Order: sequence, then structure tokens, then C-alpha cells
Amino acid sequence: MLNINGITVRLGGRKILDRATATIPAGARVGLIGRNGAGKSTLMKVIIGQLEADEGEVEMPRRTRLGYIAQDAPSGTATPFETVLAADKERAALLAEAEHCADHDRLGHVYDRLLAIDAYTADARAARILLGLGFDEDMQGQPLDSYSGGWKMRVALAALLFSQPDVLLLDEPSNHLDLEATLWLENFLKNYVGTLIVISHERDLLNNVVDVILHLAGGKIALYSGNYDGFEKQRAERVAQIAAARASQDAQRARLQDYVARNSARASTAKQAQSRAKMLAKMQPIAALADDPSLSFDFPSPSELRPPLITLDMASVGYAAGTPVLSRLNLRIDPNDRIALLGRNGNGKTTLARLLAAQLTPMDGSVHASGKMKVGYFTQYQVEELSGGDSPLEHMTQAMSGATPGAVRAQLGRFGFSGDKANTMVGKLSGGERARLALALITRDAPHLLILDEPTNHLDVDAREALVQALNGYDGAVILISHDRHMVELTADRLVLVDHGEAKDYPGSIDDYIDFILGRNQPKAVAGKPKAKKLDAKARDAAKALTQAAKDAEAASARLAADCAALDRELAAAQCANALSDLSRRRAEIATKLAQAEAHWIEVSEQLEQLAA
Repeated sequence: MLNINGITVRLGGRKILDRATATIPAGARVGLIGRNGAGKSTLMKVIIGQLEADEGEVEMPRRTRLGYIAQDAPSGTATPFETVLAADKERAALLAEAEHCADHDRLGHVYDRLLAIDAYTADARAARILLGLGFDEDMQGQPLDSYSGGWKMRVALAALLFSQPDVLLLDEPSNHLDLEATLWLENFLKNYVGTLIVISHERDLLNNVVDVILHLAGGKIALYSGNYDGFEKQRAERVAQIAAARASQDAQRARLQDYVARNSARASTAKQAQSRAKMLAKMQPIAALADDPSLSFDFPSPSELRPPLITLDMASVGYAAGTPVLSRLNLRIDPNDRIALLGRNGNGKTTLARLLAAQLTPMDGSVHASGKMKVGYFTQYQVEELSGGDSPLEHMTQAMSGATPGAVRAQLGRFGFSGDKANTMVGKLSGGERARLALALITRDAPHLLILDEPTNHLDVDAREALVQALNGYDGAVILISHDRHMVELTADRLVLVDHGEAKDYPGSIDDYIDFILGRNQPKAVAGKPKAKKLDAKARDAAKALTQAAKDAEAASARLAADCAALDRELAAAQCANALSDLSRRRAEIATKLAQAEAHWIEVSEQLEQLAA
């Protein structure tokens, strides 16, 4: 059992944790969640003893082994395999002692202990963990200094998992992983025998791995049993309760104020008015869940272009002459396409994205792009390269050279940078805020194609949900590279697998791909393939019209769903009964339109299926 007793931490004069208290049972799988900047990493550092609390303490049984990834990635000439094996310090010490021990009794105890900790299967376990995190046999034997920082952090994660601590603490463990490695990690954590505390914004990981949610907000922590979806349901109920309570309180306050105003001057009712005035003064306002500007994503709509936007014809691309990373690329991208690129890191997803963004030229074949097309390309490098000494307003003014101050501020406002926030130095912004600024910068010209390479790494769960809604309301094409399955599932209607030097449409869904990676539900081999039904010219025209109608209905459904979500946030922050009534009426109207759009979408989709049958 791990007890967090009244932890208070102040950093830079600001109270990050305020008498935070919770009890975590032994063997629990805990998801530590909260908005960016809420203090999740601070709490984890207090638990491991890296940061001393101003007040309170963390209690756990003596000799509890804590496991936490250091901020500095491992480096040097040691290999990943050697680094992982060295992480089990007890095993290494016992093996060294066994080589030189002359005391037969002591030697017997050493061998007994080696057997108890399963030391002789360590090589196989280390190799299996590294393989799951993307290191094949050859990569496991290369020196650490031959790898990038992201791959070195994978080695650090592998070493931590191999050491099997009693309490395993993970802070955003999937940030440096692709989807395949994330799936492996999720399966590993499901079977972990110790206590797990993981900070994650991955909705699927929180749903599939954890059985307790530890929510951090306003310096306080609260435990919720169940996974993330269960927590969200409880939170939604709380939002509704708060909105109803505030509406009731506002109505009561209005009645008291009216009574006091009408009766204070009359001698017969002055005492009653005075009593109500005291009641009014003592009435504590019910705090609303604020409409957080960090949840603001609003992509400007591009001008219309005729399809296709881009066509690749037997194109090859790479970085060194004669050694293409990808070859025989045949791909067409239309204005309403929503494509997710699948495949392990290192297979060429980013290389393909750079080709589509015209940052790379084809080595062979051709790339045809619409001359009027504008592309917005988001990468993690843009977030990291923002000047910390400049404000969002200065960044956007420079990027929108010649634009009016009003246009500059309007673009910043789309992404939650208004008022003082627009003038805050970038160095003082959170990672999520810097990511929003980078998205604001790349969309300043209303691009026809958005290419997003891991856009969620700095975003918390709520911000990711807001980004999903914004993408579904965006009128241009989207190319998405992400290990966030939830985002891929809700935004992409087309999957492209980048593997073995090629990029081809993947015929199934994201769930089918996950099953393929995990080796689940694979179809049995069949002797022959059924031939696809051939359509005549009239049927092809009908199929084309139905396909476009289905896409239009899907886009309309996504926009209406985004409107519903926006109204839900306004309802949570509504200040008076009239506003609540008006917002509720508008939401009911949009919900009706959403149901009609979804019904039309299903109807058109069924007609398409019947045509193809």
C-alpha cells in the first residue's frame, strides 16, 4: 500500500499540490490524469523522493523498490541489450559475487537467490522486451550512441520494465513509441504483477490497462474506481450537477436581490430585507468548470480546389542517391480525404509526409500537385524550435507579414491565444500551449491539406478530444501520423500502411490492423478469392454519387457533433438560468439535426453496400 498524506508543493511561489491525499492499494493499476500543468509529474517526483514536499509525506512499506525513468537517456558504447541486463542490479551483483566467492555456504545462498529471481532466463526476457519495443536482433547489438534520443528513451523504458520494481512509475511512456510498440507495452502492463502508476493521455491505454483513476485538479487528488471511460461518465454527471446547482443558486440569488431592493426602504419589511441581505452575503458561489481556452482548436476553412490535390505516380523518395526509403508510390489525395499513415517508426511515414509537403523531391517517378494548393505541415521540431523569448503575438505577426493586427489576433484567437495569453513569452507556455501555437502558425493561410506528424504528444486527454472535433469540422484534407488509436479511429476514413519500402492502402479498419499486429482474429487461408463485382457505367456513376453523399453526410455529422460538444462546454460554464435555457434549446436543435445526418449517412452507406453486393 502507498499512502499520499497531505502533500503540499510550492514551485516559484505557486502552490502546485495542496494537501493532496490518497491511498493506493498494493497491486493497483493507477492512471494519474489531469490537465497539463496540474502537477502530475510533480506528484510522481515526490513519490520517488526526487522532490521534497513542503508539507505532508508519502508512506510505503520498507524495502519497496521504486522504478522510474530518469530524464537523461542512456548513452555510451554499451549496447541496448547490455544496458537492459545491467538494470537488474541485484542479479549483476550476485553473478559477480558468484565468480569470486570462496565461502561455500555463502555461494549456496547466492545460487538460491539467483534461482529465486529467475536470473538464468534474464537474457531471453531482456531480448523479448527490446523486441517488443522495436529493437530487432541486430539493433540490440549496436552501441547506444548510434541511436537518436527517442530510441535511447526506448532503451531506458526497456531497462525499467526488465528491472521489475515493486512500484512501477511511468510518465507518458508512449510518447517515443509507434502504434506497434504502444500495443506491446499495453499488453505488458496488463500482466505486470506489481503496483503501476502511469501518467498518460492515451485514452485506449487508460481504458485497457488501469483499474483506478487518480485525478489531479486544483492541487487536490481524487480516486475513481474503473478505467478512463468510467471516470469521464462520472465527471459528466458532475458537470451536469454543477450546472443545475449554479442555475438554481443564480435564480435564488436573483429572488433575494429583488426582495432586498423592493423592501429595504419600507419600515414594515426592513428587518426581513436585512435578513435576506445577510443570507445573500453569505451565499457561497458554486464554482463552474471553466471553458478552458487550452481546448480551443479552430482550423480556418480553405478555398475550394478541384480534385485531386496530389497524385504520386511510381514515385521513389529518400535521402541518399541510389537508396530510396520508399519506392513505387502510387497515391491519390483528394480534397476531402482523411488518411492515417500506419507502420513502425523507421519504415518511412515521415519521409512520405515530407514528400507530400514538397520538402523532398522524388528520386524517380512523378508527383503532381495542384498549383493553388496550400499545405500545413506540423512536426514536433516546430514545437521545439519556437523562440522562447518571443510571444505568440510576435510569432504570428512575423509569420503573417503584411496582415492587419486584427487578422493576426483573430488567427491566434482561433487557438485560444487572446488577451494576456497572446503576449506571454513562449518560454513560459506549457508543451500543450506551444503545440497549439505551432498549429495556429501552420494554418494561418487556410491550407487545403493538413499533414500532422504526432500532433498529440504534448496534449492532455481533453485537448486531444478538442483536436479530434476540430479536425472533423475542418473542410480540407488531412494526413495523420499518430500512435493515438482513438484519434485515428475518429478522424481517419482511409488507412495507408507504410511497410517494406512501399505505401499501400490498408483494406481494413484500425481495429483490424491492431488485430493483425497482435496476431488476433486472423482469417484462415482460402483456396481462391471471390471476384469483385463489375459495375456498368450507370452503376459506377450511381456509386460515385452515393460515395460523395456518404462523405458529405459524414462531414456534416462530424461538424454537428463538434457543435454539440462546444455547446456542452458552454452549458457547463453558463452563468444564469436564461443562458442555460437558451443553450439547452440550441443543443436540442443541433442534436436533432445530428440524428438526421447520421440516419442519412447510414441510409446512403447501406445503398452503397447493396450496389456492390
